[in-house]
Amino acid sequence: MEAIASDQQQTDDPFQSLKLASHDVLERALQNGRSTCHRCNGSRMFYCYTCHALLKSLPHEEIPEIKLPLNIDIIKHPNETDGKSTAVHAKLLAPNDVNIYIYPCIPEYEDHKHEIVLLFPGVDSISVEDIPAHVQKMCKMTAVPGKETTDSKEESFPKRLKLDLQECSSSLIENKLAKHCVTAEQKTKPLLKKAVFIDSTWNQTGKIITDERLRALMKVELKTRKTCFWRHQKGSPKEYLSTIEAIYYFLIDYHKDVLKLDYKGEYDNLLFFFSFMHRLIKTKLGASKP
Repeated sequence: MEAIASDQQQTDDPFQSLKLASHDVLERALQNGRSTCHRCNGSRMFYCYTCHALLKSLPHEEIPEIKLPLNIDIIKHPNETDGKSTAVHAKLLAPNDVNIYIYPCIPEYEDHKHEIVLLFPGVDSISVEDIPAHVQKMCKMTAVPGKETTDSKEESFPKRLKLDLQECSSSLIENKLAKHCVTAEQKTKPLLKKAVFIDSTWNQTGKIITDERLRALMKVELKTRKTCFWRHQKGSPKEYLSTIEAIYYFLIDYHKDVLKLDYKGEYDNLLFFFSFMHRLIKTKLGASKP
């Protein structure tokens, strides 16, 4: 069950129905005060947002670790303040499945673009539930010679799948497609290997989203939800999510609409730090009111 979906009434604790690990470890750390990061020697609380590492003073066995159904790449704008970003939460809680890159130092995605989505709203974006059909379409277009993408100047991908119709029978073509495309019957097999998120303010996204290394990726737009972020951008709609919220909601939609599985709170702990800080800040704000 989604506890903080946009169509639900916001409460004092919008995370109350999530399956979260105990915050006792964070409460104890809060009482003990700030510690020094063993890597950069910076004064930090809970974790180092610069080194993307938990503090040694925090019992790591009490911090949840999550396995994700696909890899997550976060591309961070160089001017995004480390201490204000929630992107690090994903790296700390799913360390084996999440990578953070500082733009412009980002990977090349061209060779695997049919297995990767970029989370970004726009007129050419698709919904999460449309991902399977879009991937199938890309596979078919790239397996048959002469079929090109919407940009006729771009060579279809992948090159190794191009077939010579004069040498290949139709059955062979179907076999080639079967190896690289997920069929409707394979509902529990992941269609994607990676999802890419941009971590920046809305005004800073322009240069990143137009980068040639990202332009060929299929763009996905999330359903509308309201943010619970305490650092909401001034003048922007309440539907502008923080990075960790966007990752969380994408994974829920991917789990239900693409993998066709019942959601039982598998990714709720991605909001482990976020929910604790939300409660802490709301409590302080409430206490400061006359």
